[in-house]
Amino acid sequence: MAKQDPYEVLGVSRSASADEIKSAYRRLARRFHPDVNPNDPEAEEKFKEIGQAYSILSDPDKKARFDQYGTTEDVPTGGGDFFGGAGGISDLFEMFFGATQGGGGRRRAGRDGEDVRADIELSLKDILTGVQREVEVDRMSECSHCNGTGSEGGQAPETCGTCRGQGMVATVRNTFIGQVRTSAPCPTCQGEGTIIKDPCKVCRGQRLVPEKGKVTINIPAGVEAGSTMHVPGQGSDGVGGGRPGDLYVVLDVERDERFERRGQMLYTLLDLTFAQAALGDQVEVQGVDDVLPLEIPAGTQPGTQIPLRNAGLPPLHGGRRGDLIVQVNVKVPEKLSEAEAKLIREFAELRGEKSPKGEDKGGILGGLFKKR
Repeated sequence: MAKQDPYEVLGVSRSASADEIKSAYRRLARRFHPDVNPNDPEAEEKFKEIGQAYSILSDPDKKARFDQYGTTEDVPTGGGDFFGGAGGISDLFEMFFGATQGGGGRRRAGRDGEDVRADIELSLKDILTGVQREVEVDRMSECSHCNGTGSEGGQAPETCGTCRGQGMVATVRNTFIGQVRTSAPCPTCQGEGTIIKDPCKVCRGQRLVPEKGKVTINIPAGVEAGSTMHVPGQGSDGVGGGRPGDLYVVLDVERDERFERRGQMLYTLLDLTFAQAALGDQVEVQGVDDVLPLEIPAGTQPGTQIPLRNAGLPPLHGGRRGDLIVQVNVKVPEKLSEAEAKLIREFAELRGEKSPKGEDKGGILGGLFKKR
């Protein structure tokens, strides 16, 4: 029973074909499999949801029932729905005994290739414009020495004498309802239907060899650190007609000491002198890709944030850039000459402020009045 819309869980439309549904399920199942995400309860829960969704959409009767009623529970099903829907009892037998022998023994259709991962490090300028990168991928590829047959000299594997090429063998089991004829993967050929007598000396009969491949990745502007790009068909090769795995590219962004990123917004720190902050000034600020003019108003206080519009980063799917926020820091000189100290005292007197006591009397500004 599905608690969510199975189409939404698998990310397919209601008009999706059986092959499209199966492909979406395989892709998501590999991504969220517990072996790939150890100690991740959220991934495990997602894996269960994917399985539940596929169990509905891969069963014609359950799918039709969901399309009609919007649910698989509490709807009229008739006598054919014993043990959970039409075909449910055969599913029960397959769970405990293997495939039933009514459909003429199924031969396993190859093995899909493994997914692989690559990492790319980007700069803020890369994120600003988007960039094309070539990544090196460690994957398993079809052995060229045996042309993927696994046999020395490229000879075709021999048909398994146990299952006669079917990949499955029939057995008879005594069950609570009598004898049941079932089929299971052939123990001689492990369900392949063929046997390699003379294994390839290069791949040792595995049909695949390690390879370092190169893949060109087009990275859009506005990506976030930790984002993952999915490139179908660029993983390891499949075996026996299985589809190739996929490539997952994990993006990282190198730290730029000049900026702090918060989504599309960038923050930077600008040091001003007391004179600049008090009187105002025209200064230049280093942006991501250019030097930008900035107007400092007279009387600017420490900590003031001044935005530079459209000088931040763009959103992922295009649109207006964020802002560059310039936070002002007023630098106080660490040492002053006697002449400079005198001017500051005079400035304080002109403003009607109490004159600082200075170093000799332990004033708060004492450290400023050391002779040079």
